[in-house]
Amino acid sequence: MKGGKCRETNAARASVRQITDPEEKQRIADSILKALPEWFEVPETRDEYIRCSREWLFFTAFAESRPIGFLCLKETGRETVELAVMGVLKEYHRHGIGKALFQAAKEASRLQGYEFMQVKTVRMGCYDDYDDTNRFYLALGFKELEVFPDFWNAENPCQVYVLSLKDRESIPDLISRRRSYRGKYKPDRVPREHLTAILQAGLDAPSGCNKQTTSLIAVDDPAVLEKLHAAIDPPVGTTAPAMICVLTQRINAYRDRCFAVQDYSAAIENMLLAITALGYQSCWYEGHITDTDRIGDRLAAVLGVPEGYELVCILPVGIAETEPAAPAKKPFEERAWFNGFPQR
Repeated sequence: MKGGKCRETNAARASVRQITDPEEKQRIADSILKALPEWFEVPETRDEYIRCSREWLFFTAFAESRPIGFLCLKETGRETVELAVMGVLKEYHRHGIGKALFQAAKEASRLQGYEFMQVKTVRMGCYDDYDDTNRFYLALGFKELEVFPDFWNAENPCQVYVLSLKDRESIPDLISRRRSYRGKYKPDRVPREHLTAILQAGLDAPSGCNKQTTSLIAVDDPAVLEKLHAAIDPPVGTTAPAMICVLTQRINAYRDRCFAVQDYSAAIENMLLAITALGYQSCWYEGHITDTDRIGDRLAAVLGVPEGYELVCILPVGIAETEPAAPAKKPFEERAWFNGFPQR
């Protein structure tokens, strides 16, 4: 029992990262697939997966620094990506590692514009081990597409499952669960494609008379982050592995009317929702940055921001160490009404 508890603790601390180095991909695939002979007993097939893993999108789950599972994706069409192979060390089964790998791969597929994900396995009812695999895919939302009895051989009929990548959380639900997070962050790196998606969400926000007064800088270089945090007193978001700095230009929309504040506010809210949708947390730090001590000016100097721009806000970005608590909200009826203000 003691050993089992230790494994559960390590699994709970597991983190998922996308791996891009081909040699590292191959080493991880080799070590994990060879430890799973029940599922990868045919050497030729296993070795093919290991070789091909160098070229595929590759996600790894780590317990501390030890790889404990991986998942590979390969493109099978302009709109479709295949979950080509996944393996999790047996002692970490049923601890959510496979699901965490899948969620990372699913979000990466969406960001790259794929509409469907498929996966092949042995049809339900042939082998107990593969029945567990089938149930796992069904629980993730995959649907049965077709069985190809002779795709591999008669003893291993091929079941193809498919999943729509367009199934997204509703916007009202996403808005409802967004939180302002001021706690510590896990050290997991935020992939560039996620930061790009967050920045794009900000740039897609409306702006008064389309003057587009808001600009954005994402920072994921540890050395630059260290310089920025050294300029923020009292410190905030120091453990976040990424930060987005919001810049504004005071450009009049018409006559003497400037909507820069409204513009960057809309951009920030868009980014906060994108951050939440991608599984990260953040907090809108503005007053702390634009107070009389002008911390924003110090940050702008670190980033080489030219005159004409003002740095007005920072958004730390990362995976939360703790679940953010929901703030107390007044009842709907005290703040929202129909057809006029209620008469007292």
